[in-house]
Amino acid sequence: MSARTPSPDSDPTTTRPAQSGKGRPTRTRKEAEAARRRPLVVTDRKEARRRDRAKAQQQRMLAQKAMMTGDEQHMPLQHRGPQRRFVRDVVDSRRNVAELFFPIALVFMVIALLLPLIRPQLYLAMSSAMLVVLWGGIALCVIDGFLLRRRLRTALTERFGEVERGLVGYGIMRQIQIRRWRLPRPGIKHGEAPRR
Repeated sequence: MSARTPSPDSDPTTTRPAQSGKGRPTRTRKEAEAARRRPLVVTDRKEARRRDRAKAQQQRMLAQKAMMTGDEQHMPLQHRGPQRRFVRDVVDSRRNVAELFFPIALVFMVIALLLPLIRPQLYLAMSSAMLVVLWGGIALCVIDGFLLRRRLRTALTERFGEVERGLVGYGIMRQIQIRRWRLPRPGIKHGEAPRR
């Protein structure tokens, strides 16, 4: 029997070269910076404008959806934060004069426009009564706004210790909107306590 010569594969002393995971050498810093570099002035301006418009449209749609669902993370900045959510809840929990008055005022305005064409004599008799109702409703809305202002200041001071600038105005602007059209959508019903 002749002695067999060991093959290179079976020899334990020979080592194979390690296989690299990438299969290519690592980029140099100069190559990486060149890949990231973008021109200051875009060559295709129409394409850049189109991309910017599409991105802005997508952000607007995301913000609109967040206003409907109550997702604060994607709402516009002026509606985010626990203090603004608390103000919205305080306004939405009470029955506001303005949300009842504005539909009535709209009906009166339509009557004031159509009645002179249909019955001029009746319009003259009703015009003073309509003025009294309209101005009385405006006065009630102003008084209700002052009451809400006091309530918001007290509630915000109790809960947060300090009233951030613009919060009371934010609540009053929400108060004069009809509840169904408010954005962000009301998160609580009439009479419920504000959320924690």
